[in-house]
Amino acid sequence: MALTNIISSFKDKNILIIGDIILDRYIFGKVSRISPEAPVPVVDVTRETFLLGGSANVAKNIIALGGKATVSGVIGNDRAGDMVRELLAGSGINIDGLIEDNRPTTVKSRVIAHNQQVVRFDHENRNRLEGKPLAVLLGYIKKALPDFDAVIISDYMKGVVTAALVKAVVRFAKQKKTFVAVDPKMGHFHLYKNVSIITPNLLEASQGSGIDIRNEAGLLSAGKTLLKRLSCMSVLITRGEEGMSLFERDGAKGIKVTNIPTAAIKVFDVTGAGDTVIAAFTLARAAGASLHDSAILSNYAAGIVVGEVGTATATPKTLLQSIRDHK
Repeated sequence: MALTNIISSFKDKNILIIGDIILDRYIFGKVSRISPEAPVPVVDVTRETFLLGGSANVAKNIIALGGKATVSGVIGNDRAGDMVRELLAGSGINIDGLIEDNRPTTVKSRVIAHNQQVVRFDHENRNRLEGKPLAVLLGYIKKALPDFDAVIISDYMKGVVTAALVKAVVRFAKQKKTFVAVDPKMGHFHLYKNVSIITPNLLEASQGSGIDIRNEAGLLSAGKTLLKRLSCMSVLITRGEEGMSLFERDGAKGIKVTNIPTAAIKVFDVTGAGDTVIAAFTLARAAGASLHDSAILSNYAAGIVVGEVGTATATPKTLLQSIRDHK
C-alpha cells in the first residue's frame, strides 16, 4: 500500500484516545531582580497561555493529521476542567468520553522568563481511578468502542491508566479485533499486557525491560524482552536522532527487527514527539498499512515535529512533502 494512499485515508479514520488529560499552563515574564524575601527571581508576568497536554495532545495530533479523535478520560468539576472542554471542542475533538470526578483537573504550570523555564508546579491527584468513576469510564468505552477504528492508551501516570482499565480495553477490543496502541510510562510496563503495540523511547524501553541499552545488542535484547514479557504484537522503540526500531512477531520465524533511520533534517525540540509518533502510527495502521509502513510514516511525522521549536504537529501536507524530500 503506497504511503500517499495511506495518508489520504487518514480522514476516514476515527480514533479513541484513553488516558490522562492535562491542561498545560505557560506563564511568561521577565526577571530583573531577586526577591528580598528569599534568594529567588521575581518574575514580572507578561502573558499566560493554556494548551492541551497529555492524552489530549495525542488527540490534537490525530486531528492535525486529518483523522477524527475522541478523548476518554477524567477532568475535575473546576475552571481548569471547563477550559479543557473549551480547548478540546475548539480543536475539533469529540468530548463524549469525558467524565467528571471530584479530583482536580491535572494542570502543569510552567513559569518561563527570558526563554528559560524558572519553575514548574503541578495541581493534580495521582490516586488510582476506581469505584464509580472507573465504572462510568469503562461503560462508555465498552459501548463506544465498536464505533472506532483504533484505540490509543496515553499513560502519563495520573491515575487513569490502571491494570483494570487496560485489561478491560484489551478485552473489549479483542471482540472486534480493534488495534490498541500504548504510549507507555516508566513504572507501568507491567500493565500493558496483550496490547497491539507499545511505543517507548530508549530510556523507557531500558527501564521497562530491565536491560541497560548501551549498544545494538542491548537494544535488540530489550525489544525482544518487552515483546515476549508483554505478549504484545509489536514494540516500536524511538531512538531520537538514530530513528526507531520496530520489533514484530513473525510467525514461525520468531521476531522480526527493522531499524528505521531518522527522517529529521535538524533536531531542535523533541517536545511532544512521542505523541506524534503514536498518533501517526495508529492512524496508518487503522488505514490498513502494515506495521512496517506505519512505522515509516510515524518516523516521517516525528522528523517534522522535532525540527520545530515547541509542541508542534504534523499534517498530511507536511507528511507528503517530507516523503518527497527524502526520495
